[in-house]
Amino acid sequence: MAKILVVDDDMINRKLLNVLVKKMGHTVIEAENGMEAFNIIKNEPIDMVLLDIIMPVMDGIDLLKLLKQDDNYKSIPVAILTTDDTRKTEALNIGACSVLIKPIKEPDLKALLDSNL
Repeated sequence: MAKILVVDDDMINRKLLNVLVKKMGHTVIEAENGMEAFNIIKNEPIDMVLLDIIMPVMDGIDLLKLLKQDDNYKSIPVAILTTDDTRKTEALNIGACSVLIKPIKEPDLKALLDSNL
């Protein structure tokens, strides 16, 4: 069982991912922006991050950059889950392990988790 951090400013998206990830046997922690997520990551071990791009306070790209530039966190797989595929290449170049376009399909999410955990 892995600990998955779901980061999205939309509560409905977080709850949906929470249900799907728990159904796959993992523990879920939720954050509504990149700053909240970074504080969680600094304080407890996280096995994978499912990260939205467009959020207030700190967006997903800024959090991804922070994580990939820090030796303590750069090995954590980060998957981008977004409706905005225009920043897909940027996210992959920074170090995202994958980009899934919303709405997320359960088989795609399962394959993502299985291949990165």
